[in-house]
Amino acid sequence: MQFNRFYLRTVSTVASLALMVSTVWAVSPFTVRDIRIEGLQRVESGTVFVSLPVRVGDVYNDEKGSAAIRALFDLGLFKDVRIEVSGDVLVIVVEERPTIATVDFVGTKEFDKEVLVKALRDVGLADGRPFDKAQLDRAEQELKRQYINRSLYAAEVVTTVTPIERNRVNLTFTVVEGEPAKISEIRIVGNQVFNESTLRKLFDLDTGGWLSWYTKSDRYARAKLNADIETLRSYYLTRGYLEFRVDSTQVAILPNKTDIAITINITEGERFVVSGVKLEGNFLGKDEEFKSLVTIRPGQAYNADDVTVTTKAFTDYFGNFGYAFARIEARPELDRASNRVALVLQADPSRRAYVRRINVAGNSRTRDLVVRREFRQLEASWYDGDKIKLSRDRVDRLGYFKEVGVETQEVPGSPDQVDLTVNVVDKPTGSLTLGAGFSTADGLGISFGVKQDNAFGSGNSLGFQFNTSKLNRVFALNTVDPYFTADGVSRALDVYYRTSSPYQDQSYYQVQSSGGSIRFGVPFTASDTVYFGAGFEKTVIVPGTLLPFSYMRYIDQYGYDSFGLPLIAAWARDSRDSALAPNSGRLMRANAEWSVAGQVRYIRATYQQQEFIPLNKQFTIALNGEVDLGAVVGDRTYPVFKTYYGGGLGSVRGFEQGSLGPKDATGIALGGTGRTIFNAELQAPFPGSGNDRTLRMYAFFDAGNVSGPDGGLAINADANSLRSSVGIGVSWISPMGPLRLAFAKPLRKFESDKIQPMQFQIGTTF
Repeated sequence: MQFNRFYLRTVSTVASLALMVSTVWAVSPFTVRDIRIEGLQRVESGTVFVSLPVRVGDVYNDEKGSAAIRALFDLGLFKDVRIEVSGDVLVIVVEERPTIATVDFVGTKEFDKEVLVKALRDVGLADGRPFDKAQLDRAEQELKRQYINRSLYAAEVVTTVTPIERNRVNLTFTVVEGEPAKISEIRIVGNQVFNESTLRKLFDLDTGGWLSWYTKSDRYARAKLNADIETLRSYYLTRGYLEFRVDSTQVAILPNKTDIAITINITEGERFVVSGVKLEGNFLGKDEEFKSLVTIRPGQAYNADDVTVTTKAFTDYFGNFGYAFARIEARPELDRASNRVALVLQADPSRRAYVRRINVAGNSRTRDLVVRREFRQLEASWYDGDKIKLSRDRVDRLGYFKEVGVETQEVPGSPDQVDLTVNVVDKPTGSLTLGAGFSTADGLGISFGVKQDNAFGSGNSLGFQFNTSKLNRVFALNTVDPYFTADGVSRALDVYYRTSSPYQDQSYYQVQSSGGSIRFGVPFTASDTVYFGAGFEKTVIVPGTLLPFSYMRYIDQYGYDSFGLPLIAAWARDSRDSALAPNSGRLMRANAEWSVAGQVRYIRATYQQQEFIPLNKQFTIALNGEVDLGAVVGDRTYPVFKTYYGGGLGSVRGFEQGSLGPKDATGIALGGTGRTIFNAELQAPFPGSGNDRTLRMYAFFDAGNVSGPDGGLAINADANSLRSSVGIGVSWISPMGPLRLAFAKPLRKFESDKIQPMQFQIGTTF
């Protein structure tokens, strides 16, 4: 700081002296015959000539000389400027500022260097720019501000300037980050109705716990504190305390700069009960329809959430008729003598508007087209609130973004137009698996798999998998184009080849399967899609020892080589609010497969339904039911390679994956022609994670089973054979995909069942 102040004084002195010299050594006005510039190294001479207020042929005087010096100093490129006169020639002598060669950081662990480089660039310090020592102070303050935002109040920054050749300098910022400032105390003062511990549980900020290393909930941030204060205010306002207020908030950083004490002073006020609700203003002649949207109930305590829900419902309903600027004011009329409040809902629909333009912001990877094609609100069409909400939900259900929001902006000078801005935040949508193993029986095996749900930001899905194991070789390729046609018809292609064998020995049997399919999805409504397609599948059984009895029976009826040509039809309806972490909505799917040609003839059908019921901000009930049924066409038995399996994650947890249902003499599961699954979960925040929906814990109940080869639903085949389990688990939306860990205890099991109390899987929903 002292060095910088000295430098500024020096620059000012040089400039003043230059002006004084030009004034003291005044020259008589003369016509400039030529202008020469001396001292330039990197600055182009044209930059200097353009900035000079005097040209060849002009009459030079002392006033123009002073103006020239000021103009050149204002460029910020020179630390010294002099003007000399040689006859009728002006000589501009300059000394350039050094240029910044590199900017480096030492000791920065909390930030990526790119973040800090960008922060310094915003204050004018970057590679290739002229070096101004006065900027060092601003740069250091900006770095400290970045650390303060991360609760690192003790961070210290020391700058080293290293001159190098060609009038350049290297800048090194050495940072001692110190320990982050953590909240040591949170106090709420003035509460009478609710105790302090109850109110503190509402906050995302806390004094720390065993999971604070992940949640960072004990790190102070002004934005988080403001959000917690709003949560506190909402808690009182939803319980009748209409005049609740926060009087003051004190945040004290203790002398050690690592402890923070927060004190919130509040006034609760009296509790009010709603006496009535009145509608005033212009309701477009639809008063009764608007009254049906009112959720405020007289006789109950004032609830700000009910008021917000009602006013939002009014605003949305006005939006359905194109009134994007409708204003709803909930005006309370207080009777303090009886602690009652009458609410007046004043409506002003303002003017009808249409959408001029739809903008997409925040998508650093995903193309605009991927977002735009999900919108059902069109440009140059009347503003429609329902279509905008549907569009937002469709974009969110893509699963490509962490956050999705829609903002409405008025168009200046056009009172009947609005612009919509879709704000999104991209998230990783790919997963990569790589593995290798070696055994004397199998040799060296390498497995590789990659799946990208938003390949190259195009919205297309692309997956590839292969395994070089001698026992289980796999090659599979699949791709989905959700907009194969401009009308939203999707196309999915699958190609695969698999081989499996118990041992790599010519005397043991082997199964080879190959095939492919093509499917098209046709959207019939905003939430309903019908799929149809066809496939080809070929199965080759290479005979050998240890051939299971079920395979021998298959060979007797279908032969060693068999193929089928299945036709596919399906339907799906999705109204969930999110594809990865749903909190509300419903998913329904039905699928039918009918092999119409080849040796293998069969029919398979599946129906699945999921329900997500929010209890409050933190707790959600999730229900899943699935019924599967297979049947053979003709007098043959059902093909063994088309049977259903049950048990494990995605089915009945606590039982080994795929172990339920009929078994052969050796205890190997054969699968069945029918399957029934039911799952119920109570989802809650993971302890210490606040309201983060990417990390949740859940308690569950599962029931289900697989029926035998005679067909029929498992629950009807033998209700007494149903398996069930209870347990707890953890779900995490990780960069690799949805991850689930479950600890289960079977409630109903049989002696032959294979129990697996702990199970782990990536990519499952239930």
